[in-house]
Formats: sequence, C-alpha cells, structure tokens
Amino acid sequence: MLQVKPFKGLRPVPEMANEVASPPYDVLNSNEAREKAKGHPHSFLHVIKPEIDLDPSIDIHDAVVYQQGAKALNQLIRDRILVQDDQPCYYIYKLRMGAHEQVGLVAAASVEDYLQGRIKKHEHTRPDKETDRTNHIDHLNAQAGPVFLLHRYNRAIAALLDAGMKNPPVYDIDGDYGIRHTVYVVDDPGLINKIQDQFSKLDALYIADGHHRSAAASRVYQKRKTGNPHHTDEEPYNYYLTVIFPDTQMQILDYNRVVKDLNGLSKEEFFKEIEKCFTVTPYRVSGNSREKAYKPVKLHTFGLYLDKQWYILEAKKGTFNPKDPISVLDISILQDNLLSPILGIQDPRTDERINFVGGIRGLGELEKLVNSGEYKLAFSLYPTSIGQLMAVADAGRVMPPKSTWFEPKLRSGLIIHYLGSNINT
Repeated sequence: MLQVKPFKGLRPVPEMANEVASPPYDVLNSNEAREKAKGHPHSFLHVIKPEIDLDPSIDIHDAVVYQQGAKALNQLIRDRILVQDDQPCYYIYKLRMGAHEQVGLVAAASVEDYLQGRIKKHEHTRPDKETDRTNHIDHLNAQAGPVFLLHRYNRAIAALLDAGMKNPPVYDIDGDYGIRHTVYVVDDPGLINKIQDQFSKLDALYIADGHHRSAAASRVYQKRKTGNPHHTDEEPYNYYLTVIFPDTQMQILDYNRVVKDLNGLSKEEFFKEIEKCFTVTPYRVSGNSREKAYKPVKLHTFGLYLDKQWYILEAKKGTFNPKDPISVLDISILQDNLLSPILGIQDPRTDERINFVGGIRGLGELEKLVNSGEYKLAFSLYPTSIGQLMAVADAGRVMPPKSTWFEPKLRSGLIIHYLGSNINT
C-alpha cells in the first residue's frame, strides 16, 4: 500500500512567493545562478545554489557550501519570509505552458516505498551526485527540491484534485519561458483523507525527474533511522518531498546531442559509415516552411546538423529490437548505431566530446553551438514517450543517460519539506 502523506509545508508568505521561487538547482550552472540571483537577496537560489554567495574558488562540494545553504534557509525563516503551516496539508501544483496544462499533488512520499520498488526508477544514479544531495538535505535539515513523480491516470484522483482547486490559490506566479505556476492549499481533513485513501490504492508511482534526490532522501533516512534509538517510522525523514502528476498530462521534450568532432573521419567517410544503418536525406526547406532546422516528427527518425546543413536520418530495419524496451528507444538507436561505433563515444555520461541540450532551448541552440565552432555536429531527436519510460521502469530496466527532458519544470522554494521539529513552536 503506497503511503502518500500530507505534511506541514514550509513556504513563502504570499507576497514574497514570486521573489523567493527559483529554477531547480540542476538547470543552472553556478555562474548562471549567480547572475540570476543578483539583486534578489530572497531568491531560493541562495539556498539551493549556495556557492553563489561564496568565493568562486571554493569547491562546490565543500562543507562550507552546504553550511551556507543552511544559513540562507534559516535567514528566510527568521525573517518570516518562509513560514510553516500549523497542520499537515496537501498542496496542488498547476503548471501552464502555452496550451499545455498539468495538475499534480504535492505530498510526502514514503522512502520505504522507494526502497521496496513501489516507487519505480528508470535511471542509474551517480554516487557523487547522491552524496551532494545527501549533504544538502542533511545540512539544511530540509528537502528543498521536489521529486517529480507520475502515476497512471485515475479518474477519482483527478476529481479530488479538481475539488481541491475550488478555493483561490495561494500562489499564482510567472516563471521562465512563460510558464505559470499556481499553488493551492488543501487543508480540509475530509478531502485530505479521501486523497490519501485513493493514492494508497495505486500499484506504483514512477520517478520522472529526481533520481538523485530520491536516492539522497533514502540515504538520509537510513542514517537518521540508524542513529535514532527512538525511531517510530513517523519522523519527517521517513518521507520525502514530491509532486505527483498523472501520466496523461506529462510532457517530455526532445533531449538533443552535440558532438565536438568526427572521431578522425572525413565528412565523406562519416557519411559512408552512417549510411550502413541509416537512410540519409538532405533536408530541404520548402518555400512556405518557417522551420529551417529539422525537427523529427516520428520515432526512429533523427536530425543531423553538419556544416550548416540539416540531414534526415531514418533508422534502417534491423538496427533495433522492437520488443526490447531499451533497444527500441531512439536514444539507444543513436547510441548503438552511430555515437558508439562511429564517433567512438562509449559512455555519454563521462565522455567530454558530447553534450546535451534540452528541447526547451530550441533547435536554434544546436545550430548556434555548431556554427560557433565549439562543436562539429548536432543531432535532434524525437522525444521519448511516457509509455516508453513506464515500460522500462515496469521491466526493472534502466534508460540510457539523458533520455528525457520534462517541461514545464517546477519552481523551487514554493513548498519545502522541513525535517526538524515544528518551526512555529
């Protein structure tokens, strides 16, 4: 039985929500975060990217960085910019991006459900990144960034969330890329019980984004459980901060690749090699088309940008196993038939010759990076589907790295899961 609980959220007073809310910690590098936070002393970036307030020469994994994050969080609490709800609540988080809209439940999910596989994974995690997030949670005594979960669509849950949005929202703010973030508080005991009951009936939840945060929450849980002789299973560290959306509303954008060189091949040799596994067609822009770049419109089709020309690559029969949930993924097809055997990129997680560009940046970003000379070529991909992600997770398998780019993204700092005793007492 899944445990998805209400909790006493630590959150901004309404008039400060827009000033506090920030992008997630992992979409900005330190320099970008430092620039974005300039002139905004209450931005949550000071909590989740605390190195921006220290000398740039300091290692971002130094203990002083995590201590600085805790200092920034505690200052927001002392200044009463962040306050904690008196009673456990659920929160409803609505995202709007153009015509797209999705509604999810902010809740404390069970770490034990994660450890027992009832919250399913689809990615490997890196120990160094797990340690970073563990140290961040431990020093803050709070989970500052929510994990993005999804569940199979459930009509009863949808109806309950609709009921939770009958009252006015506590926050309704604009974020980057024209995304609207609207948050409602669910504090009615009857509605809370109904929501908790419906989620307990689900077979599983799936991690969409936040594998390292989930792993870090489990590390903190195990450390604190072991060190607590009076452990009861009810302490806040038994749960972690999540936002849970139905699979029918999730939106995955393309996650594209740029590569620095042709691995010693001439252009002619490179094309001769890729034609063994792909049909290659130069992309010609029609007279009435606004798109100068090639954006794949179906699975197993790729765009290649090289020497200011786009090409369409179509995977040939036999280049993948349609019955295997990993082999059938477009990112696997590209990796197994081109990036690895031709360009010599065996491990895209560690090879410095490849980089990744989220679809929110547009294909113009690929052209910009290649035209600058920093990269030699780029690949545009058709997005991984939610169904493919869930099939991999259900099979207990792991997707290749950088397979999914979810949009719209949540703002950090709107709701925090505090692991200490009540702040208000």
